[in-house]
Order: sequence, then C-alpha cells, then structure tokens
Amino acid sequence: MLREEIQIKDAVWNELNEIGMFRAVEAIESYWWGWRCRRCGNKLRRKFADIPCARCNQTHVYCRNCVEMGRVLECQPLYVWTGPHPTWPVRGKACGWDGELTAAQQQASNRIREVMEAGVGELLTWAVCGAGKTEMLFAGIGRSLEAGKRVCLATPRADVVRELLPRFRHAFPDTSISGLYGGSEKKAADGQLVLATTHQLLRFARAFDVMVIDEIDAFPYHEDPSLPFAASRAAKSASARIYLTATPRKKQRRRLEHGQLDSVFVPIRFHGRPLPVPRLILSSHMKKSLQNNMPPVAFFNWLKRRHHPERQLLLFVPYVELAGNMEKAIGPLLRDKLGDTVIASVHAADEEREAKVQQFRNQELQVLITTTILERGVTFPSVDVVVLDAGHAVFDEAALVQIAGRAGRSPDDPEGEVLFFHAGKTKAMVAAVRSINAMNNRAVKI
Repeated sequence: MLREEIQIKDAVWNELNEIGMFRAVEAIESYWWGWRCRRCGNKLRRKFADIPCARCNQTHVYCRNCVEMGRVLECQPLYVWTGPHPTWPVRGKACGWDGELTAAQQQASNRIREVMEAGVGELLTWAVCGAGKTEMLFAGIGRSLEAGKRVCLATPRADVVRELLPRFRHAFPDTSISGLYGGSEKKAADGQLVLATTHQLLRFARAFDVMVIDEIDAFPYHEDPSLPFAASRAAKSASARIYLTATPRKKQRRRLEHGQLDSVFVPIRFHGRPLPVPRLILSSHMKKSLQNNMPPVAFFNWLKRRHHPERQLLLFVPYVELAGNMEKAIGPLLRDKLGDTVIASVHAADEEREAKVQQFRNQELQVLITTTILERGVTFPSVDVVVLDAGHAVFDEAALVQIAGRAGRSPDDPEGEVLFFHAGKTKAMVAAVRSINAMNNRAVKI
C-alpha cells in the first residue's frame, strides 16, 4: 500500500517502522523489456506513462492500470506489513442464519464447507442464477470463523457488495465485518470477514485463509489480468479458494475438462421452478428505432399484450447514452399506454444509481432502463426482462444468461417473461438460450 493509504498517525507509523513492522518495496520495477507494477502486476507498456513529480522535481513512470487506487510512481515505495497477522479467537457458533437449504443447495454447501475446513484447495461452484449461492456459503464461512480463520468474499461489482453487507451482518451478528468498495465510507479492512470488490484486493498480500470469488466470469474480473493476480496474492499460500459462477468462461471449462479444478453443480433455483427461457424477436428496423432513441415497434406490440402488466419492467440497452435518451423519449408514451408509470434510467457512472436501484426494489419505479451494470448481483421479486439490440457485441453469452436470470427469482412469481429484440440472431443469443435449456433439462433429472 502507499503511505497515504495506511490510516495511522505519523508517530505510530514511525514507531512501527523503527521496529521493522513495515517493509518498503519498489512500486515500479524496471527491466530491459519495460516495467512491472508491484501493486497490480501490470507489465503492458501502453499502461505506463510519464509524469512530472512534484516531490523530487523529476519525471517518473507511473502505472495507469491501477491509478484509480492512487497513483503509483517510480520514486514512491509501496509498504508491506511484515508484523504478526491479526488473530481471532476460536469460538462457538458464528452463523445465526436459520433458514433451510434445498437438497441441491445442501450438497453444494457440504462441498464448500469441506474445502474451507480443509484449509487448502480450489472448488468451482457452478450454480444457476437464483440458485441461492450466498446461502450455500454460510455453513462453510461459519465454520471458518469459528476456527479463527480470516475470510474474504470478493466480487467484481460494488453494487453486489452493498447488497450483501446487510445480509452477512444479519447472518453473522457477532463477527467483525468490513465492506470495501469504491466510494465506501470506511476504508479500514480490519474485519475478520471482509466483503470487497476485486479491485480492493490490490491492497492485500497473504491476508486470508479463505478466499471466495463471486461471479468470476463477470467484467472486469475475467478481462483484467491484474484482478486474478490480486486475488491470488491476497490469499495465503495455504488457503481455501472458492469460485462462484452461473456462466463459467472457457478458461474454467477447460480446467474442469482436464480435471484441474474440482466442482459442484447446482442446476436448479431454490424455489424449484425452471429458468425463464428467452424469446428471440426479430425487428428489422431495430437500428433506425434506436437512432431515434425509441424501442422498435415490436416492443410496443408486446407491451400491449403482456401476460402480467403488473410486473415491473427491466429494460436493457447496449450503451450509456441510449439509456438516458430513451428514458426521455418513451416516458410520455408509456404513461399514455400504462397510466401513471414511473420510469428512470441507470448506468455505471450514474451518481444516483444506488438510490434508483433501491427505488426499483421498493417498487417506486415501474420501468428501469439500464446498461449491463444490472446484468447480475441484483434481485427483484417480480419483473419482466427485455433486451434491446440483443445482437450488440456488449451482450455476450454470459451477459445474456445473467440478464435472463433477473426474471422469475421469487417463489411468489417464479416465471417472468424474457425477450431479446434483435436485428439478426447472433451466436451469443443462440448459445445463451441453449445454455438455459440445458440447465433446465439437468434440473429435471435431479
């Protein structure tokens, strides 16, 4: 970590340095082929740049890859804690959750607990959207905390951390829990149980006995090599590593096929009903409609014939500008057709994103237009899901499976319509439908 990230007073800092509790290391290592950032592991030349340094009046190289965590310069060291690791007492029951698991959930929970208790090994938990992955973790995490182990649950998106924090605080009421994400009020990571975005793992080294990576297939984790690097470094050399996903990428599938990764499979949702299968609806005038910030005519035709108009509508669009523009364009039309409809749009850079998502969750909004920021990690009890321009490159197979998984999550409304409006089928669309059907077929055999 940089000195300014270490939240202790100078007097304490100096005292700890004198007794060797911190070790300074080069932040940017120089090699004949270029540089390597010691914080994020970046080696790509295009992700380094020069900048004048006010501290020493020279020009230095800095890492652009992790600059959002604080600029790392050649002339600044990073500090590694070399003192004793914090210890937590061995204690009685840590988990206060008293819910019941289904047979499929229980099987997965047992496997997860076994790996966590062993303290070493990897396990991929492949569970469909809405299978109840969080509840499957509780038993293993509880046993780990009782044994005095330190546990981290990391996920690529801040929205997920915010949603999980109250659930974990309720499930583990006597455990110190830290929540780390961009914009979080407290940056101290002193909890025995840490919930964090994967970017925050760049601040840790050999800190956790149990490392759980949620949604390993999600952007940016699967595309940014620094994040798996950070996750690996944050875990102790001897540690249990649990990976959660509904849509494993080719890398994980290859490891499974070659016997390099153990797995447990949960092909059915906790309420036992099948996953909603998307309907693919061709709209030859899609591009022209979107250029006018409007959905295609086929969307409005469907809207008139919705089976359950009382459901909320989650409307996915491929890019940020379209979300805001479409909200303004179709708001008056929807009010004319549906009455007093309240509509909003949301995207990753929206400062009101958290509030809007909560409004939608509270059913204060009827329609929410969103980018892929809400493709995963959020749960709404009764929604229909629509994707406009489903053939756009941003909607790969994993994204489409996750988006479809927003529907039918509640036992009170386990169905929900899922529609992919497109100007021509893509491999991703076909593969997503095939994957969902395959899951449903496997669930029938349980």
